[in-house]
Amino acid sequence: MEQSFRNVYDDRQRARAYAQLDFPGTYHLAFRDLPTLFRKYVQGTRALDFGCYTGRSTRFLQRLGFATVGVDISPAMLDLARTTDPRGDYRLVTAATLAKIEQTFDLILAAFTFDNIPTDAAKVEALRSLRQLLAPGGSLIVVVSTPAIYLHEWASFSTRDFPENRRARDGDPVRIIMLDLPDRRPVEDVVCSDAHYRELFAHTDLIVRELANPLATGAEPVKWVSETCIAPWSVYVLGAA
Repeated sequence: MEQSFRNVYDDRQRARAYAQLDFPGTYHLAFRDLPTLFRKYVQGTRALDFGCYTGRSTRFLQRLGFATVGVDISPAMLDLARTTDPRGDYRLVTAATLAKIEQTFDLILAAFTFDNIPTDAAKVEALRSLRQLLAPGGSLIVVVSTPAIYLHEWASFSTRDFPENRRARDGDPVRIIMLDLPDRRPVEDVVCSDAHYRELFAHTDLIVRELANPLATGAEPVKWVSETCIAPWSVYVLGAA
């Protein structure tokens, strides 16, 4: 069961590199529209950041006024989160302990976390646990990579060295390089299509309230590559059925 929560960033070198990121380039589009979605779908200020990594998304939620608990499976990531934000509430979780958190949340954010959960069974287990942690009327917002992100070039990512990504189907590993980091080792994710995510959501009694696929406008001070015409991210707003 423990292996169902795998974290490709769980080493000190990767954690230090990832901790340097804020929301540059392509990442900006993943977070740009979240405040609007929060205003539309979230009532209350209790938030859980599922897969908080080094705490950047936790601090993002804090700045928006949410009392936020950040959880992750990586001790290395959590050490850096606590160093950056000593007053933050950061907790180590496993597949078994996630559902045992003794509170509920008006908002649960899972930003990129499901890209790194390797199997359908593990994804379902996580979704079921998160559903249990939703307060009545609460919203689970899941930010994931679209399959297209592994096929094109981006301001913040490169996939040109991995033509095998084009053969990948739901559940297959895909590789990508983050250009905003000095650590250029490939990251291995697991590809999952919109249709397959919807099957998993339905299987765990979650309904899709809204799906956003943010594009760059071209007015941003970024040298975009594919972002103005191909969406790199899917943002699902989910609620309990």
